[in-house]
Order: sequence, then structure tokens, then C-alpha cells
Amino acid sequence: MTYTFKPEPFEPPARRIDYDKELNPAQYEAVTTLEGPILVIAGAGSGKTRTLVYRLAYLVEQGVDPGAILLLTFTRKASREMLTRAVHLLNQALGQVVGGTFHGICYLWLRQYGERLGYPKGFTVMDRADQGDLLNLLKERLGFKKLSGPFPRKETIAEMLGAVVNKDLSLDFLLTRDYPQFLEQRDHLAKMAAAYQDEKRRHALLDYDDLLLEGRRLLIEHEDVRRHLSNRFRYLMVDEYQDTNRLQAELVQLLAYSHKNVMAVGDDSQSIYSFRGANFRNIMDFPNLFPGTRVIKLEENYRSTQPILDLANAIIAGARDRYTKCLFTRRADGRRPRLFRAATENEQSKLVVAQVQALQEEGTPLSRMAVLIRAGYHSFDLEIELVRNSIPFMKFGGFKFMESAHIKDLLAHLRVVANPKDTMSWNRLLLLVPGVGRATCNKFNAQVQSGFDLAAGITWLRQQSQKLQDLAGLMEILNGPGQTLMTRMNQTLAYYEPLAKARYDDYPKRMKDLEHLLNITARYQELQAFLNDLTLEPPSSLADVVTPTEDYLTLSTVHSAKGLEWDAVFVIWAAEGRFPGFYSQEGDDEMEEERRLMYVAATRARNYLAVIFPSIGYSRQFGMTVNSPSRFIADIPRDLLEPWRAEVEEW
Repeated sequence: MTYTFKPEPFEPPARRIDYDKELNPAQYEAVTTLEGPILVIAGAGSGKTRTLVYRLAYLVEQGVDPGAILLLTFTRKASREMLTRAVHLLNQALGQVVGGTFHGICYLWLRQYGERLGYPKGFTVMDRADQGDLLNLLKERLGFKKLSGPFPRKETIAEMLGAVVNKDLSLDFLLTRDYPQFLEQRDHLAKMAAAYQDEKRRHALLDYDDLLLEGRRLLIEHEDVRRHLSNRFRYLMVDEYQDTNRLQAELVQLLAYSHKNVMAVGDDSQSIYSFRGANFRNIMDFPNLFPGTRVIKLEENYRSTQPILDLANAIIAGARDRYTKCLFTRRADGRRPRLFRAATENEQSKLVVAQVQALQEEGTPLSRMAVLIRAGYHSFDLEIELVRNSIPFMKFGGFKFMESAHIKDLLAHLRVVANPKDTMSWNRLLLLVPGVGRATCNKFNAQVQSGFDLAAGITWLRQQSQKLQDLAGLMEILNGPGQTLMTRMNQTLAYYEPLAKARYDDYPKRMKDLEHLLNITARYQELQAFLNDLTLEPPSSLADVVTPTEDYLTLSTVHSAKGLEWDAVFVIWAAEGRFPGFYSQEGDDEMEEERRLMYVAATRARNYLAVIFPSIGYSRQFGMTVNSPSRFIADIPRDLLEPWRAEVEEW
């Protein structure tokens, strides 16, 4: 028996929302403009989500069938939140509105139309782990695990394949720019990429990137499907448009080809995810792709004080290519952002601790404060200082200091000098040696249990195979008379660097972390005191026991902080070579994104913003260095910042 269900005719709700009263003029214009392409440039804190929610409601109130609306976001959580808020606003269900991520929507289309592209209904979408397993299988099948030269690991190969697809790069260009250490493996990698594509086709497998790639192919090659979907979704709304990659921008064009009713919402000044494939040009070129685009700017900020916004406006004013806007607020009062010049990195850390404690005394809870960093390793010294002062924290983005494998690797060599019976550290440093396995570790552990000093351990290593002689030589140096802590660190780093290069595909970044550890080491004279500070109460311990309901300070990379806000924000290491990073100075596009990162950092603060940099730093290559303030701070009018010379003792 066959049943046919007919949907009830859609009836718009009675008008009840006073849009003119509940929205500012720019938001009102964005919400009530229904036809044609619209680009909403939503400045930081300008009510972007509110605008999208009210436009959903307005479309329905104007009689648009909810089933004709497609809301594209970058997380399912974002689309659920917007739809839920619209339901509450209208006081009616909006179950027919389709909302989700680009990948999720393409998945639904491929389930429905995949046979057009040769996929059976039962095709499988691989997650990252599945993808890695397949790449490992192919590496072994092709004999690449036995190659003498360095060959990328499965995670790195997956990143390469994703960059080729999402950034429309050739393998040759990608290897030359980002992975020069693997250039000699170019032919092998090309062969592996071809085998990977063939294996997916033969076994009806799709990876994460294929969802976008095949979704686009479906719309290009099958005009009837494109026409059907374009006619069905007469109103497209795209959130965070500045974060779209080339495939996502093309999908929007294909879907809107029959009506051009696209509202793209985003902020060019917050385009900071190029490493994920986001294309800054998408938002800048939107009016060219959609002639007749109406550009609406949301410039009224509901988050920060005007002095903070004045600084943010000045930072982004130096951008080479942007939509001109000027953030303003009705919160005209507030103190100017402060610029602190600390003498050293440790003084910078102590300054942050003192300021955090002072703000606590004024009534600001830790949960409303954040320290923002350009890179994960920039907070290592601060983490130690926070633990020393019993300030709980949570870190987002990057690794906590003691959780980084390469930090653990290096410290293991020093720990056995301090305690030759530390079998955990012995195991770690032994397993770093190529060709050494668990059997050797077990033999060594048996010797440790019998009781011996470091000299006996070195003798045992000397009596073993040739592969352990370099380690034995290092341990002799570390155990020698008159060795300072810094000398020991430098000797260990010199020994460890080739091991790290062979072990980690991103070893240059990890070596930067280790160089930063040297900066911390410089404050100590005694090995045991240094290890005690890192071991007895490791920086990660307090963070690990803090629950979301507890009061804790947030440490976050700027990338992880986007979309968030705090009463007080500290931007540390605002120095040339750190923020902007050293490598970003190699290209104009990279430097422009660094500027946008600083803008994002500044606009996270509601009431208090401090920008801090140490005058003296440490580089393994140059030793002690003199730091200059970040160009993004140095180039702005002096009256926008309140300069402070950090004297920690006075706090």
C-alpha cells in the first residue's frame, strides 16, 4: 500500500516583531533587504548573529516558505543556535529551514544524487583516522616505508592532499613553499596521491574534502540538479563568508545562479584562517562575482569601549586591501589601552600575574580575563608563573608546556642526569634513538633496578650497539664537571635536533618551542631547581583539574579566541618577530593576515586591553636580542595608547 502525504500550505505568522525598534539602522537595512546579492560587512561585536536571526524571522514574516531558505554556517552548533533563536523570536517552528555546514549539505546532496557521479547509495565517508589508515596502507603497498630519504607521515600527506584541493595548488608549488624537505620525494608523493584517488574510487570512499569537491561536480555536470536546488533554495544566507575556501565560494555561485538572492555575512578584517584554506579574496571579490551587490556595513559595536575601538580602527587602517569601516560605540568612556614594555620575558609574565591579581581585587573574576598569544609557545614562561602564583588557567590552541612531546623529549635527558634511576625518562630518551626498541629498554631497566649511578649507565650504553654511542657521548658531557644548566641545555638541543627533524614533519616549529625553553632556562642556575619548577607542579596540572564551572584565566591563541570576548584582555609578545611572526615577513599576504590577527586580538576586550612586549628576548641563532614593538602598534598614533614602563615590584 502506498501513502502520499501532502504538506500543509504555509501561512506566515502574524506580524509582531518591531524590527525598526529592535535593530540599529544598518542591521535594519540588512534584515529587510530581501532581493538580490547582499554583502554584510559585520565589524567585530556588531551583532552579526542577531542580524542573521532577525533576517530569518523577517523572511518568514514576509511570506517566504521556510523550506526555500538555506543557511550555511561553519559549525552545526552555529546553525542550530540561529534557528533556535529565530524560533523563539517568531514563536513558531521553522523545521523546514535547511541549515548546516557546507560539508553537511553536500553530504545530503550526494546521498540523494550520488549515483549520477558513479557512487552507490552505500558510499562511505572517511573520517581523519580512516584517511590516515588508508594512506598508511598505500605507503606500505607502494614500498615507500622502506625509502632511505625522509618521507612524510600520514597526517602530513593528508594535509598536503587537502591543501591541493582547498587552495587549488599544484603539488610542486606546495612542496616548494611549505614542505621543501620532501621535494626529493615529489614523484613518490604524486604516485601515492594517484593511488589514493584510485583506491577511493574503487571502494566508493570519500574523504572530507571530497564532499565539497564532488558536491561542486554534481552541480556543474548535472544542470537539472543545479536548477532544482537553485529553484528550491530561493534565499541563501552564508555566515562567516571571509572564512570560505574556493570550493565553498563556487558552491554559493552555483546555487544562486537562477536568482542571485545571496546574503553573505562576514568581516574582511577578521579573515585569519588561510592555513585552513580560507581565501581572503572571496569576500573582497564578492561584488565582482555578483554584479549589483548591495554592501551594508555594521559598524556599531556592542562589546568594547571607544578607546579600545579607536586602537582597533587604527590597527586595521594600515591594511593594504579592505572594506573601509570605522567601529563606534555608545560606550564612549573607558581607559585607554595600555602598552607595557617589560625588560624580559619573565618580567612580562610577572606583570601579567600582577595585573590579573589587581583586576581580581577590583572585582573582575578570572573567567572574564584572557591572555592572547600569537603562537602556543609564547605562553610557556607565563604558565610557569601562573602555577607559581596559584592562578588556575585553561589553555586553548597550541599545547600546554609540559604536554608537548618534544619538550618532554628534551627534558628527559636532563632528568636522568638529576636522577639516574628515573626509568620513565630513560625509556623516553632510549626510544628516541633509531633502531632501539622495547627489548633494549627492558634490559636497561633491569640494570636500573639493580642500582647504579649515571656513570654506570653510560658504561652500559657504551657496551651496547653502535646506535647508542651518540647518546652515551651526550650523557658523558652532561655528567661532566663544571657544566652549567645552559650549557647542558644547548648540548642536549644540539643532540636532539637531528632526532626531532627525523621524528616530526613540523620540526622547525618544534625547534622554535625548544629555543623558547632556553629562554626560560636562562633564569636558573641549578638543574634541580629548574626541574622542580617544571615537575613538582607542572603548568598543565591546574588546568587539567579546572572544570567549566570554575573560575579560571583563559590562555588562548588568537585563532582560537575569534568570536569570543572578555572584560580584560592581555596581548603578550607584541614584538617584531613574534607578532608578526618572523616567517610572515616573507610575503605581503602573510603580513596582511598578521595585521588582521592583531585586530582580532584587540577587539576581544570589553573594558580593559593591555599590549605587552619584552625588550630583551632570546634566540638560539642570535643569543640575546633586543625586541622592538610590533609594527602594528608602533605605527599607530601615540595618543591611542597609554605607555607604561613595567616595574613589577611596584604592582
